[in-house]
Amino acid sequence: MASDTLFQPFNINSLTLRTRVIMGSMHVGLEGLEDGTNKLTEFYKRRAKNHVGLIVTGGAAVNKEGSGGLDFMTIYKESDVDRWKPLTKEIHDAGGAIALQLFHAGRYAYKALTGVDPVAPSSIQSPINPDKPVEMTQEDIFRTIVDFAQGARRAKEAGFDAVEIMGSEGYLINQFTSPVTNKRTDPWGGCFEKRIALSLRVTKAVRQAVGKDFPILFRMSGLDLIDGSTPEAETLRWAKELEKAGADALNIGIGWHESRTPTISMKVPRMNFVYVAEKIKAEVTIPVIASNRINDPIEANKLLQKGTVDLISMARPFLADPEILTKYRENRVNEINTCIACNQACLDHVFEGLPATCLVNPEAGRETELILTQTMVQKKVLVIGAGPAGLEASRVAAERGHSVTLVDGQSELGGQLNYAKNIPGKGEFHETIRYYKVQLNRLHVVVLLNKVISGADDPLVQDADVIIIGTGIVPRIPDIDGIHSSSILTYRQAFENPRKVGKNVIIVGGGGIACDLALFLKERECETITMLQRGKAFGRGIGKTTRWTTLLELRQKKVKMTGGIESYNKIENGKKIFYTHHGEEKSIKGDTIVIAAGQLTNEALAEKFKDIGKKVHIIGGARHALGLDAKKAIYDGTIVGREL
Repeated sequence: MASDTLFQPFNINSLTLRTRVIMGSMHVGLEGLEDGTNKLTEFYKRRAKNHVGLIVTGGAAVNKEGSGGLDFMTIYKESDVDRWKPLTKEIHDAGGAIALQLFHAGRYAYKALTGVDPVAPSSIQSPINPDKPVEMTQEDIFRTIVDFAQGARRAKEAGFDAVEIMGSEGYLINQFTSPVTNKRTDPWGGCFEKRIALSLRVTKAVRQAVGKDFPILFRMSGLDLIDGSTPEAETLRWAKELEKAGADALNIGIGWHESRTPTISMKVPRMNFVYVAEKIKAEVTIPVIASNRINDPIEANKLLQKGTVDLISMARPFLADPEILTKYRENRVNEINTCIACNQACLDHVFEGLPATCLVNPEAGRETELILTQTMVQKKVLVIGAGPAGLEASRVAAERGHSVTLVDGQSELGGQLNYAKNIPGKGEFHETIRYYKVQLNRLHVVVLLNKVISGADDPLVQDADVIIIGTGIVPRIPDIDGIHSSSILTYRQAFENPRKVGKNVIIVGGGGIACDLALFLKERECETITMLQRGKAFGRGIGKTTRWTTLLELRQKKVKMTGGIESYNKIENGKKIFYTHHGEEKSIKGDTIVIAAGQLTNEALAEKFKDIGKKVHIIGGARHALGLDAKKAIYDGTIVGREL
């Protein structure tokens, strides 16, 4: 596939990209760790070796008040030049090219992290920040323009091949362009021409600082997704003005961090926002880069062949699989570990102040730690349970050279991923299961389905040198009078046999599994669904960046959620539940009651195997009550696979 459009060289100013795919900017939080520069270098180098046209770093703050946090890159000190030279050299030695993103958080900066007040065009607080920003003075604005220019100069001196000015996602420059956040009445606010003045002045200043031949990308907001913000007509005019100001390419961003419309989660269809970049491309002559929910090189290649955009930006797909382009080039598409846009280990980690990694690829961000080495002594490894933990343990153990047999009592691989893949908006989990099937076949793992191992006398147990138990969780059954009626279902039974669920459903539980189950059953024409739980906050266990979308969807589908229940008193005839709420006994009757009130670990087999002297590892839900969260399960699997 080397002749595909995806692999055609492309020029941005004087820089020739070896492919037409850019690894988009994403903050990974490695910089602030011990030995962080080396960790970040290894992270980027792994991707640079695999045909990426241009890597764009996470945002590098151009001044102290503009920093995203202590673990963000910086470019406002002269010492930063020497700090980043080893990074650029390693990328170049690997055959890659790398651009530094010039970044200012504006009102998204946290005072607790920077030590100074956040600044913004107007003193309007963001709904996602506890700090009210200080309105910038004219002197602040001129100084910030200089800071962007000096940051660009330092980036060039440090060996970066280009810079990208961050003017999207609701950060400072974007705050100036939007009438929602810019209420100024001086030359920097008011009419459209004044609101875009900062972005143009920054672009011109950066051009003057780096010279006419050095590539400047501008990450512009193509669609703010904020009520009352920049309209489409102004956005198109802005693109034209940025071209005149000296930008060599426009990278089109979608949405602000405070937008109430999902933009990069699994619930967003693939390629959903490409049309925004296509409209901007029709208005300018410089290259335009499309981004957001592009995770398949086949689809990316088709888009480039249309000629409606010039380049493709993928960010998280390179977290999921550093070799995504290499595998496509070598006609190994089925081996790609597809980004499923779950957000659980990347964005959710960043918002929690943790380094980013990847649910489906726990090696991401851990390149200096999770090194795969060949075993010196081949062992017979028996893995019991083909859920995410067992699949990853099998893959890693086999990759290292062990002889692996994987056993599961179900008829298909995936464990509880098979529940997740059928939940509306979570169909990308099909890709994860597909990936593991291909990998296990490639590595000659013996897979035995519809087989239950219940004791130590099984020949497979007797023959194994090491046993890994990944048998998943057991649904927790709360102590409620009448709960053992045969008509009451566990959430597993409801997922596996939705035909047994009636039209009017009561779900006992309100965590992530209960929410997913409610959406699953709504798709199967259940008329009314009522969720009951003791806690007041529904969706516990769902990450910060996706929980709100799940709750919004539940409300849109008219799922009733009653929290704060003080006690469950009894269940009558398996269909009517009595409970105490606000000190008053109440009841509700349905066709089916489903229990989704948590999980218990499943370690029953381990002791039997230990009693006969077998080396046993317990992973995933068998060890931790993980529910439908595969992040910890896959991490467990990758760790134990390396320990054998």
